[in-house]
Amino acid sequence: MEKTMTDHIILLSAPGDVTHFQVQEQRPDSPGQGEVLIRHQAVGTNFLDIYHRKGIYPLPSYPAVIGIEAAGIVEAVGTGVVDLQQGDRVAYAGPPAGAYCSTRVIAAERVIRLPDAVSARTAASSLLKAMTAYMLLSKTCDVGDGSVILVHAAAGGLGSILVRWAKSLNATVIGTVSTPEKAGLAKSYGADHLIVGRSADIVAEVKRLTDGQGVDVAIDGIGGDMLVKSLRAVRPFGMAITIGQAAGPIPPVPVEELRPGKSLSHPSIMAWCADTGRYRAAAHAAIRAMEAGIVSQIGAQYSLKEAAKAHADMEAGRIAGSILLIPEMKRQG
Repeated sequence: MEKTMTDHIILLSAPGDVTHFQVQEQRPDSPGQGEVLIRHQAVGTNFLDIYHRKGIYPLPSYPAVIGIEAAGIVEAVGTGVVDLQQGDRVAYAGPPAGAYCSTRVIAAERVIRLPDAVSARTAASSLLKAMTAYMLLSKTCDVGDGSVILVHAAAGGLGSILVRWAKSLNATVIGTVSTPEKAGLAKSYGADHLIVGRSADIVAEVKRLTDGQGVDVAIDGIGGDMLVKSLRAVRPFGMAITIGQAAGPIPPVPVEELRPGKSLSHPSIMAWCADTGRYRAAAHAAIRAMEAGIVSQIGAQYSLKEAAKAHADMEAGRIAGSILLIPEMKRQG
């Protein structure tokens, strides 16, 4: 029997819950000037996908295709493309959304060639997260030898990379996790100290672990009322960074919480990647990090057609690590 691909695309009919996903068959498009056609081998998922699905970050029009990270093989190149050719192993991350599909036409300047040491699944699970770690630890603040940082959700996809990257910079890492099982994972990634449990007194624990000083940097992707706690765990003239709202919208933060001399930053990896030069620099830094073993653990894999289930599990926090969507292969006689 001959093995052929069955291509699918996941359409989001309108903002809302996972019932708004529609699985449809897909026909590959032809790349135009400066574009390439990629056959996806693995599609990464990120909490940003949930924000896009819900309409917290609206997309330009509907129906829409979400997803901002994938890896695969170049299947065709358009005119004017000189740096890529058919058969190249590649990955991409960042805007514009549109990765939840078997094949995709995308601008060649957004595509990064993969070295042999980095698999498609590793790239799809880690590229955007490693780019985010680069932006946070090297550009938003200067983490280095002697720095003490707080990483929330230290066993998660982004958290695991932040822990590993910070340790490569000789920083001390305090991580928060929800369960003892996740604490074991975060410890294996290199976290020096773990604060376990959703009801833990994070501020008191951080002060205890830092002799009352607080951390130099707190990275908060949880949102809700956690941001104020993160600020209170930061030392004077340190920084809290908010990068997500997994626990819900962030209430207004009184300016008094910034005393004495604390700062609050709200960087966006999507805004960072909108500039091609910054995007490619971050992507190449991320790939070097992946070659060095700074990767996100793959916590679960679903077929592309199971995007709704993947979202439900991601939103519920049932998976430690990254979640991949894998386009299916079908045997036909």
